Amino acid sequence: MHIVKPILRDFPDTIETERLIIRPPQVGDGAALYDAVMESLDNLRPWMPWAMATPTIEIEEEVVRRARANWITREDLLLFVWRRDSGAFVGGTGLHRIDWSVPCFETGYWVRQSLEGQGYVTEAVRGVTRFAFEVLAAERMEIRCSTANVRSAAVARRAGYTLEATLRHNGRETNGQLRDTFVFGMLREEFKG
Repeated sequence: MHIVKPILRDFPDTIETERLIIRPPQVGDGAALYDAVMESLDNLRPWMPWAMATPTIEIEEEVVRRARANWITREDLLLFVWRRDSGAFVGGTGLHRIDWSVPCFETGYWVRQSLEGQGYVTEAVRGVTRFAFEVLAAERMEIRCSTANVRSAAVARRAGYTLEATLRHNGRETNGQLRDTFVFGMLREEFKG
Protein backbone atom coordinates (compact mmCIF):
# COMPACT_ATOMS: atom_id res chain seq x y z
CA MET A 1 0.00 0.00 0.00
CA HIS A 2 1.44 3.35 -1.08
CA ILE A 3 1.26 5.98 1.67
CA VAL A 4 1.34 9.63 0.60
CA LYS A 5 3.70 11.69 2.71
CA PRO A 6 1.63 13.83 5.07
CA ILE A 7 3.16 17.10 3.86
CA LEU A 8 1.97 16.28 0.33
CA ARG A 9 -1.65 15.65 1.33
CA ASP A 10 -4.06 18.25 0.02
CA PHE A 11 -7.38 18.83 1.75
CA PRO A 12 -9.67 21.76 2.51
CA ASP A 13 -8.85 23.89 5.51
CA THR A 14 -12.38 24.87 6.46
CA ILE A 15 -15.12 22.80 8.05
CA GLU A 16 -18.63 24.24 8.16
CA THR A 17 -21.44 23.09 10.39
CA GLU A 18 -24.88 24.57 10.97
CA ARG A 19 -23.62 27.33 13.29
CA LEU A 20 -19.84 27.15 13.05
CA ILE A 21 -16.82 27.74 10.86
CA ILE A 22 -13.89 25.57 11.95
CA ARG A 23 -10.53 26.40 10.44
CA PRO A 24 -6.80 26.32 11.14
CA PRO A 25 -5.26 29.32 12.89
CA GLN A 26 -4.34 32.24 10.69
CA VAL A 27 -1.72 34.91 11.26
CA GLY A 28 -3.42 37.59 13.35
CA ASP A 29 -5.72 35.22 15.29
CA GLY A 30 -3.61 35.65 18.43
CA ALA A 31 -5.70 38.51 19.83
CA ALA A 32 -8.98 36.56 19.53
CA LEU A 33 -7.35 33.50 21.09
CA TYR A 34 -5.97 35.64 23.91
CA ASP A 35 -9.38 37.15 24.69
CA ALA A 36 -11.07 33.73 24.81
CA VAL A 37 -8.33 32.13 26.92
CA MET A 38 -8.21 35.02 29.39
CA GLU A 39 -11.99 34.87 29.81
CA SER A 40 -11.82 31.12 30.41
CA LEU A 41 -8.62 30.51 32.41
CA ASP A 42 -10.39 29.35 35.56
CA ASN A 43 -12.34 26.74 33.58
CA LEU A 44 -9.36 25.63 31.47
CA ARG A 45 -6.69 25.29 34.15
CA PRO A 46 -7.97 22.08 35.78
CA TRP A 47 -7.79 20.24 32.42
CA MET A 48 -5.41 21.98 30.01
CA PRO A 49 -1.70 22.06 30.88
CA TRP A 50 -1.17 24.84 28.32
CA ALA A 51 -3.51 27.10 30.33
CA MET A 52 -1.35 27.06 33.45
CA ALA A 53 0.79 30.01 32.32
CA THR A 54 -0.92 33.39 31.99
CA PRO A 55 -0.77 34.27 28.29
CA THR A 56 -0.07 37.50 26.48
CA ILE A 57 -1.26 38.50 23.02
CA GLU A 58 2.30 37.99 21.77
CA ILE A 59 2.48 34.47 23.22
CA GLU A 60 -0.88 33.55 21.69
CA GLU A 61 0.16 34.92 18.30
CA GLU A 62 3.25 32.70 18.52
CA VAL A 63 0.95 29.72 19.29
CA VAL A 64 -1.10 30.64 16.20
CA ARG A 65 1.95 30.84 13.93
CA ARG A 66 3.46 27.58 15.18
CA ALA A 67 0.09 25.87 14.75
CA ARG A 68 -0.14 27.26 11.21
CA ALA A 69 3.28 25.79 10.44
CA ASN A 70 2.22 22.40 11.86
CA TRP A 71 -0.93 22.54 9.72
CA ILE A 72 1.17 23.03 6.59
CA THR A 73 3.47 20.11 7.47
CA ARG A 74 0.42 18.03 8.56
CA GLU A 75 2.13 17.18 11.87
CA ASP A 76 -0.74 18.51 13.99
CA LEU A 77 -4.05 19.99 12.84
CA LEU A 78 -5.10 22.62 15.38
CA LEU A 79 -8.45 24.20 14.56
CA PHE A 80 -10.22 27.30 15.84
CA VAL A 81 -13.99 27.44 16.10
CA TRP A 82 -15.90 30.59 15.08
CA ARG A 83 -19.61 31.42 15.04
CA ARG A 84 -20.94 31.72 11.48
CA ASP A 85 -23.42 34.47 12.31
CA SER A 86 -21.18 36.88 14.21
CA GLY A 87 -17.64 35.68 13.53
CA ALA A 88 -17.07 35.42 17.30
CA PHE A 89 -14.25 33.16 18.48
CA VAL A 90 -15.83 30.12 20.21
CA GLY A 91 -12.90 27.90 21.16
CA GLY A 92 -10.48 25.30 19.94
CA THR A 93 -10.39 21.75 18.68
CA GLY A 94 -8.24 19.85 16.22
CA LEU A 95 -6.81 16.56 15.12
CA HIS A 96 -3.80 15.49 17.15
CA ARG A 97 -1.58 12.45 17.82
CA ILE A 98 -1.86 11.71 14.12
CA ASP A 99 -0.89 8.34 12.70
CA TRP A 100 -1.23 8.82 8.95
CA SER A 101 -0.43 5.13 8.31
CA VAL A 102 -3.82 4.08 9.73
CA PRO A 103 -5.08 6.99 9.56
CA CYS A 104 -5.98 7.62 13.20
CA PHE A 105 -6.54 10.94 14.95
CA GLU A 106 -7.31 12.20 18.43
CA THR A 107 -9.53 15.21 18.91
CA GLY A 108 -9.81 17.50 21.89
CA TYR A 109 -11.77 20.66 22.57
CA TRP A 110 -12.41 23.68 24.71
CA VAL A 111 -14.94 26.49 24.61
CA ARG A 112 -14.77 30.04 25.90
CA GLN A 113 -16.60 30.46 29.19
CA SER A 114 -19.32 32.82 27.93
CA LEU A 115 -20.42 30.28 25.29
CA GLU A 116 -20.51 27.15 27.45
CA GLY A 117 -23.66 25.06 27.52
CA GLN A 118 -24.89 26.06 24.06
CA GLY A 119 -23.88 22.90 22.20
CA TYR A 120 -21.02 24.47 20.26
CA VAL A 121 -18.44 21.91 21.43
CA THR A 122 -20.56 18.90 20.50
CA GLU A 123 -21.32 20.49 17.12
CA ALA A 124 -17.61 21.17 16.55
CA VAL A 125 -16.61 17.61 17.53
CA ARG A 126 -19.21 16.17 15.17
CA GLY A 127 -17.92 18.42 12.38
CA VAL A 128 -14.28 17.50 12.98
CA THR A 129 -15.20 13.81 13.20
CA ARG A 130 -17.07 14.01 9.88
CA PHE A 131 -14.07 15.79 8.31
CA ALA A 132 -11.68 13.10 9.58
CA PHE A 133 -13.74 10.21 8.24
CA GLU A 134 -15.06 11.73 5.01
CA VAL A 135 -12.12 13.89 3.91
CA LEU A 136 -9.03 12.43 5.61
CA ALA A 137 -10.12 8.77 5.27
CA ALA A 138 -9.73 8.12 9.00
CA GLU A 139 -10.14 4.57 10.19
CA ARG A 140 -10.23 5.58 13.85
CA MET A 141 -10.92 8.65 15.97
CA GLU A 142 -10.20 9.03 19.68
CA ILE A 143 -11.10 11.38 22.49
CA ARG A 144 -9.14 11.19 25.75
CA CYS A 145 -10.07 13.06 28.90
CA SER A 146 -9.64 12.88 32.64
CA THR A 147 -12.28 10.73 34.32
CA ALA A 148 -12.90 13.76 36.55
CA ASN A 149 -13.79 15.92 33.53
CA VAL A 150 -17.47 15.03 33.45
CA ARG A 151 -18.37 17.68 30.87
CA SER A 152 -15.72 16.56 28.41
CA ALA A 153 -16.80 12.92 28.72
CA ALA A 154 -20.41 13.98 28.11
CA VAL A 155 -19.37 15.67 24.85
CA ALA A 156 -17.68 12.46 23.68
CA ARG A 157 -20.82 10.45 24.41
CA ARG A 158 -23.14 13.01 22.73
CA ALA A 159 -20.91 12.98 19.66
CA GLY A 160 -21.37 9.20 19.37
CA TYR A 161 -18.04 7.96 20.70
CA THR A 162 -17.81 4.70 22.67
CA LEU A 163 -15.97 4.45 25.97
CA GLU A 164 -13.32 1.81 25.24
CA ALA A 165 -11.03 1.99 28.25
CA THR A 166 -10.11 3.67 31.48
CA LEU A 167 -6.36 4.07 31.84
CA ARG A 168 -5.56 4.10 35.53
CA HIS A 169 -2.91 6.47 36.90
CA ASN A 170 -1.55 7.13 33.42
CA GLY A 171 -0.79 10.80 33.95
CA ARG A 172 -1.19 13.77 36.24
CA GLU A 173 -3.84 16.44 36.50
CA THR A 174 -2.63 20.02 36.24
CA ASN A 175 -2.63 20.15 40.07
CA GLY A 176 -0.14 17.28 40.22
CA GLN A 177 -2.58 14.58 41.37
CA LEU A 178 -2.53 11.22 39.58
CA ARG A 179 -5.25 10.93 37.02
CA ASP A 180 -7.25 8.23 35.33
CA THR A 181 -8.06 8.78 31.67
CA PHE A 182 -11.12 7.78 29.65
CA VAL A 183 -10.38 6.65 26.09
CA PHE A 184 -13.35 7.06 23.77
CA GLY A 185 -13.17 5.74 20.22
CA MET A 186 -15.06 5.67 16.98
CA LEU A 187 -14.25 3.46 13.98
CA ARG A 188 -15.03 4.21 10.36
CA GLU A 189 -17.83 1.61 10.30
CA GLU A 190 -19.42 3.20 13.38
CA PHE A 191 -19.45 6.72 11.92
CA LYS A 192 -23.01 7.70 11.04
CA GLY A 193 -22.29 10.88 9.10
